Amino acid sequence: MNGMHNEDILVIGGGLVGAASALALARAGQRVALVEQRAPDFSALEEGWDARIYAVSPANRAFLQALGAWPDMARVGTITAMDVRGDAGGRIGFDARDADTDALAWIVENRWLLAALWRALEDAGVERLTGVSPQSFASDTRSARVCFSDGTEREARLVIGADGASSWLRGQLGINASVKPYGHSGVVANFACEKPHGGVARQWFTGDGVLAWLPMAGNRVSIVWSSADPDALTALPATELCERVAAAGGHALGAFELLTPAAAFPLRLIRPERVIGTRALLVGDAAHTVHPLAGQGVNLGFGDAIALQALLARAPDAGSHLLLRRYERSRREAVRTMQATCDGLFTLFTARDLPGLSWLRNTGLTLTDKLPMVRRELARRAVGF
Repeated sequence: MNGMHNEDILVIGGGLVGAASALALARAGQRVALVEQRAPDFSALEEGWDARIYAVSPANRAFLQALGAWPDMARVGTITAMDVRGDAGGRIGFDARDADTDALAWIVENRWLLAALWRALEDAGVERLTGVSPQSFASDTRSARVCFSDGTEREARLVIGADGASSWLRGQLGINASVKPYGHSGVVANFACEKPHGGVARQWFTGDGVLAWLPMAGNRVSIVWSSADPDALTALPATELCERVAAAGGHALGAFELLTPAAAFPLRLIRPERVIGTRALLVGDAAHTVHPLAGQGVNLGFGDAIALQALLARAPDAGSHLLLRRYERSRREAVRTMQATCDGLFTLFTARDLPGLSWLRNTGLTLTDKLPMVRRELARRAVGF
């Protein structure tokens, strides 16, 4: 070994949720180190556009602003309204005023937000370990230890796994997870559009998938298309893809021009049997995934970071079993509710074999749209995560 290093908390995974968790805990008075095997490269930050985008809720924007990690608005889109269509004429709309807020969410590129978080980590003096990968994990009632590929070893009171849906730490903890493949992939791409989007997020339940147009800065949109046949989209030439996407939305924004190549990622629902172990816990996609139709995956992850910051602020022993159990209980309802909601909506709007189901789901959308009290409550819940 090249020596032992000690800290209060070691965070494995330097993506959005890992970086936010490390920063929040450092601001809360903990001594934190962050591990990310691939150091992010921000040298060409303003060149091109990142196909990975996120809809950040008002509560989570406030959290990031409090951490000093909200990015410049030059490349951030604002959702002031939503227009949701069913596959047979159903429709519901939400407006920021329904939720008594200025915006329902903000659309931020992954690298744009990640750069702001990493700058804030540097300002906060958080140690960032890059170019190494964890090799082994061990823990007892007093501490946890992680050995790395360069021969170093770290000891901490708590190790946090923010290392994604295929979490290494989850495997090391022996935590089983139920995995439900949706048989769909999420196809993402960015487009310039002919007509102004007006800050409106548009979503269509097509009967065999879900298509969302999300307003970016300027006359641009990012799409997420949940499709059972992603190759039929990603293999299209740019001009054909533009027409296919524009036509699927009834050419509501006129002609499209492709800004980023289409990419696809498999969609699955992951439910670990637990999210804590001895001196360890999981956050973000390591702890839960949801279907992207509601855009709430990263918001749940930021919610994890908020809960950790509140619970572990200046705690003398951040990894005590009592605190970890409190964390697990505090997140259970929000995570299960969002997973069940997204899973239920996906099943409802893609099922075809039940007579009358199409009528029921579309009528439900339209009826809800005509009930202002219900619509306002749904809008408030949507921005509360």
